[in-house]
Amino acid sequence: MRNRSVATAAAVLTLGALLSAGSAAAAAPTCADLDATQVEQVCQILRSDPGYRVDLSFPATYPDAEALHDYVRQTRDGFLNVAQTPDARSRPYALEMRAREYGAAVGPRDTRSVVLETYEDVGGPRAATFYKTFTWDNGLREPVTIDTLFRPDVEPFPVLRALVQGEVSKQFGAAEPIPAGAGLDPRAYQNFALTDDALIFFFDRGALLAETAGVFEVSLPRTAVGPLLA
Repeated sequence: MRNRSVATAAAVLTLGALLSAGSAAAAAPTCADLDATQVEQVCQILRSDPGYRVDLSFPATYPDAEALHDYVRQTRDGFLNVAQTPDARSRPYALEMRAREYGAAVGPRDTRSVVLETYEDVGGPRAATFYKTFTWDNGLREPVTIDTLFRPDVEPFPVLRALVQGEVSKQFGAAEPIPAGAGLDPRAYQNFALTDDALIFFFDRGALLAETAGVFEVSLPRTAVGPLLA
């Protein structure tokens, strides 16, 4: 009787594991879940109307697909909530999204990064362009954020501010100083990607410099930031 009970319990556990694995696999989001069309390894959402147009492209596969899809869905739906409201607009509203991918295989991390650059025009005085990045640690099987990118025993932001200031001066001239508050704020650096050679930061309008600077990106060599990385 005892052996039969053990065997039954083991069978139940095995069946439960299989069902859990099947549910997890079934829950993995796909292009179709966002009403997108898959073209090779890219999901595309194309919608047009006399009052607006939507043109979004993003990777069809990504390890943290749920987070990526949630962001695309929220961006699309937020735009449509505004764009589908009748009004006397002078031009069609527009939402465009493009993706770039980066990878790093050198230590201490093996990572994959996706950078989404979004253009949104909802009839204001000027259209907006903004970034959202996702980086995944292939070894640890978890996201990399600005809170986990650096070693816990270092203070990275004073170093980053000085390095980024040097690159900003090259791009915009010495007349564009980084304010101390923004330059030391982790939120300013939350959009980034890793390659074998560089740590690249993507800055929205007003996140680091005055809004007149617009959006921009800065590439810092791994030789300069390598000792800071976790």
